[in-house]
Amino acid sequence: MQGEVTRGARALVICPDIRGQSNDLPAEERLAEATGLAQAIGIVVAESYIQPVRDVRPATLFGAGQVEQIGTDAELAEAELVIVDGGLSAIQQRTLEEKLKRKVIDRTGLILEIFGERAATAEGRLQVELAHLDYQASRLVRSWTHLERQRGGFGFLGGPGETQIEADRRMIRTRMARLRRDLEQVKKTRALHRERRTRAPWPVIALVGYTNAGKSTIFNRLTGADVMAEDLLFATLDPTMRAIGLPGVEKAILSDTVGFISDLPTQLVAAFRATLEEVTNADLILHVRDIANPASAAQKSQVIEVLRGLDVISGGEEGEEPVSAIPIVEVWNKWDLLSEDVREDLATRAAKDETVVPLSAETGFNIDLLEERIAQVLTREATIREFVLPAFAGREIAWLHAHGDVLEEEEIEAEKGNPQHRLVVRLGPKELGQFETMLPPPSG
Repeated sequence: MQGEVTRGARALVICPDIRGQSNDLPAEERLAEATGLAQAIGIVVAESYIQPVRDVRPATLFGAGQVEQIGTDAELAEAELVIVDGGLSAIQQRTLEEKLKRKVIDRTGLILEIFGERAATAEGRLQVELAHLDYQASRLVRSWTHLERQRGGFGFLGGPGETQIEADRRMIRTRMARLRRDLEQVKKTRALHRERRTRAPWPVIALVGYTNAGKSTIFNRLTGADVMAEDLLFATLDPTMRAIGLPGVEKAILSDTVGFISDLPTQLVAAFRATLEEVTNADLILHVRDIANPASAAQKSQVIEVLRGLDVISGGEEGEEPVSAIPIVEVWNKWDLLSEDVREDLATRAAKDETVVPLSAETGFNIDLLEERIAQVLTREATIREFVLPAFAGREIAWLHAHGDVLEEEEIEAEKGNPQHRLVVRLGPKELGQFETMLPPPSG
């Protein structure tokens, strides 16, 4: 085994193209995504290529000649690390490491590594550590009787030395049990916060989308926040929430969620399900798409599948349109990167569909339209009511201005000469119910 590999390490990235195995993304897109994942954690990609695999070898995945060629390529590229963009069994990983004389990690290990580095909140760190340990446990169970080098601590790019497997197993089980208890407590706390938000009159808008589609840039545009938004896969992991004002909506809560990705490790699907629960309680979902990406349609399918797994979407099989329990607006982001002819074609399609908003979060193009479209959806169930209030009812008048969309307003004279205030206001169901509790009961 070589020494520890850290940020800045040189890597050879290989995308196995296994004959007969169907994938949502073409091999070229998967390779580009794997390269992006490696770069997201500071690894220098020395070389990357697609490796056709006719028959999967149980011990190495690749054929003997291919393994030898990979070793030569790694040597020539001076790569300390080999990244295989696919799932490797414990035996395959260990055998490849022995034959290549280098560290080898698969797609799951790489994504877990990124998540381990990026998780910022206490909950995020707990979820990531649980996913890491779950992955490590599967490596131990299927591995040999003694590890040459434990993949220790939080990551897989280095380890503290040799450890007996039984001791490892016991320690991992104990730690996982403790983490699950801690996460359960965090989950209860978040449920209380969510219940408080439900009682409040403010609607919740959830940003979802494939990783690197531009969710955080849109979040910053709408909120004026400075959430990390870089051209990196998984630049943001932990959910972030901010209040925003919209036309006719006094206040709404915008939630930025973790980006989705194809073949997300099962450990992380389970671990981050609690984080994605924010989506299931939203009043509106903004599905952000990188419309300039050639794989945009395939990425949309991945997002739809995740939403289906969260029971937000149902149906959609055999060419049917999927049905969503929550309104969804598609945001076609990175509009500025499209060629003129493609832009014209997509603009024609978007003009016929009110659930689509072409947008460039980078330049600010159509941000106003997006805000209007969000407000339209959120106020769709609103009713228009007329109120005549005493002129001295300043608190109630100010409340209507703050919580509703005032369409008409005038001073009128009452029968006994007392000035009154007439307002025609559009109010949502929650706001209308709240305002009616503020009014004195009718006399009589």
